[in-house]
Amino acid sequence: MRREPLISSSGPRLLALALLAVCLGLTGCVYRMDIQQGNYLDGHTVQQLKVGMTRAQVRYLLGTPMVEDIFNRDRWDYLYYFKRGYVRRPIESRVIVYFSGNKVQRFVLYHVPKGRPYGPNRLPSPNKFQIF
Repeated sequence: MRREPLISSSGPRLLALALLAVCLGLTGCVYRMDIQQGNYLDGHTVQQLKVGMTRAQVRYLLGTPMVEDIFNRDRWDYLYYFKRGYVRRPIESRVIVYFSGNKVQRFVLYHVPKGRPYGPNRLPSPNKFQIF
């Protein structure tokens, strides 16, 4: 008497193909969170930056620099990076401030938006949380 195998030879192949199809189908359902890093550079705020401002004024206006060059104390770098979950191209902007002594000598702007950059506008308004 001849016994038949419990699993046919095509069974494991079909099972593997079915699992592969399910895995490929689920990859589109993965949540990709927004990534925001660096100093939030608002175009209206950056437009207030002027030659001759002091370091304290720049720090008040733009915040603490993302990168203070340890080899050149007269250069501050403000970087902003925002990537929406499924968007392929991130938003990147940069402001480099050069000082002479305690005053701004010059500054360079790279891809700074004219208004608010697309990013943290999804945060709750400050009025939403009550302070007791």
